[in-house]
Amino acid sequence: MPLKFAANISIMFTELPSFASRYAAAKTAGFQAVECVFPFEFSKDEIASARKQAEVEHVLMSSYPGDRTAGEFGLAALPGRQKEFRETLELSIEYCKALCCKRMHVMSGRILAHEEGQRSSLLSQMEETLVENLKYAANRLLREDIIAVIEPINDRYTIPNYFLTRQDQAVDIIKRVGCDNVKLQLDIYHVQLVHGDLTRIIKEYMPYVGHIQVSQAPGRNEPSLKGEIDYDYIFDVLEKSGYDGWIGAEYKPSTGNTEDSLAWFQRFR
Repeated sequence: MPLKFAANISIMFTELPSFASRYAAAKTAGFQAVECVFPFEFSKDEIASARKQAEVEHVLMSSYPGDRTAGEFGLAALPGRQKEFRETLELSIEYCKALCCKRMHVMSGRILAHEEGQRSSLLSQMEETLVENLKYAANRLLREDIIAVIEPINDRYTIPNYFLTRQDQAVDIIKRVGCDNVKLQLDIYHVQLVHGDLTRIIKEYMPYVGHIQVSQAPGRNEPSLKGEIDYDYIFDVLEKSGYDGWIGAEYKPSTGNTEDSLAWFQRFR
């Protein structure tokens, strides 16, 4: 099945002066869709207008992260913060609806430096909190026709002490939640850094996948750059798997200019 790609405009096209201008740049480069991380610092009306004018789909955004100045990356697994999670989920929904976005990456969160001494006792609490919050989010998002996805993120290089790091851990949580609109966000870059064993993991967990992302390891650059992952092979595996969802190109262009990093994409334009 032909693969379809969305440009992550939080880390691609950053050479442009404004976030809103990246929608049109992505369309000009040949992308029919975009995704982003946190859009909350931008006017939702402005970026919604830019998306509409560019005539691209916005297929994924992340939920409200909490206090980034305090090092927070999500609230869904933080014990005692359930009320705040539910309140800020409404803000995330507002942005999703403005952007006509049907997938929300519900970010789990991380253990902060001052909590390190409580790690062993915190982990089980965080899992229970995440399951509780995902059940709430699934029911709330179902009313808006939005799918929740959870992403295991490596905690060595990208987000230290992030709670959700393994694909099997995420799938176990998805099974516990037991809602059809909670899926796995499978980022090939993170899978490589945490597990390796890419072919088996892709095939085994494909029934749970709601979104895929790609970038080269170890530098998180474009898929065509020389590195640990053979993307010619991985793309063939994904095509043969029958995956028909979007694949986010979530990478930092090694060239410094996004357009110059897109040779890999010509096969799929």
